[in-house]
Amino acid sequence: MFFMRLRRSTKPIFIFLALVFALSFVFLGVGSGSSGIGDLLRGNFHIFGGGSSSTSVSGAQNRIKKNPRDAAAYRDLARAYEAKGDTTKAIAALNTYATLRPKDTTALTELAGTYLSQADAARQQAIAAQAAFSNSSLFTPYPTTGKLGAALGQNPITDASTTPARTAFTNAYGKMQTAYSAAVGAYKRVAAKTPNDPTVQLQLASTAESANDTKTAIAAYKRFLRLAPDDPSAAQVKQHVKLLESSSKPTR
Repeated sequence: MFFMRLRRSTKPIFIFLALVFALSFVFLGVGSGSSGIGDLLRGNFHIFGGGSSSTSVSGAQNRIKKNPRDAAAYRDLARAYEAKGDTTKAIAALNTYATLRPKDTTALTELAGTYLSQADAARQQAIAAQAAFSNSSLFTPYPTTGKLGAALGQNPITDASTTPARTAFTNAYGKMQTAYSAAVGAYKRVAAKTPNDPTVQLQLASTAESANDTKTAIAAYKRFLRLAPDDPSAAQVKQHVKLLESSSKPTR
């Protein structure tokens, strides 16, 4: 709902504003000082805790060499990589573990949380790139409007200074959306195995919304309401669903 589709635009600030709005929307409790639905979901961003792991990377890898189907070794390897901050390798190890132990919903939830950590890191990169773009755009060495601007054409100095920041922003935004989409896929797998768990539906809905998958978000929010109609957040979720449905209607 909240993200504008990424275009080959020379005005990434508008995309960024949509991005910031989405990630700080009041529904998630940001800036409100209250314990909103977002408080329930924030724990997923660093599901392994980022602390030390009892198993080293090399130790887990040695176990895998001895037995390539040692599921526990892949789980430990993922945690060791997560402790080092290497989410990419942690995700690869967790995916292998999930293949070997497809019924382990806890591991799938960890996988979704690691994807969310990756998305959060990309979001920070996008913010930094946008700041760099804004700063470089402030300097205009000669007029770009009027007859003089038309005669001179595109400003090569400004263009050269803003292109790296624009590229960095585009790349970070793409990584963020890819990670969110992967997290949605993981939560869908969890939801398929635990269809009557309202918390999973809420996790799926919130993550799908971040991935700009409004259809999935609305369906998951509605299932949450069916499973937990008396939940304290039910009224808030109903309001939010109406907002999502209204904003997802095609414009005439």
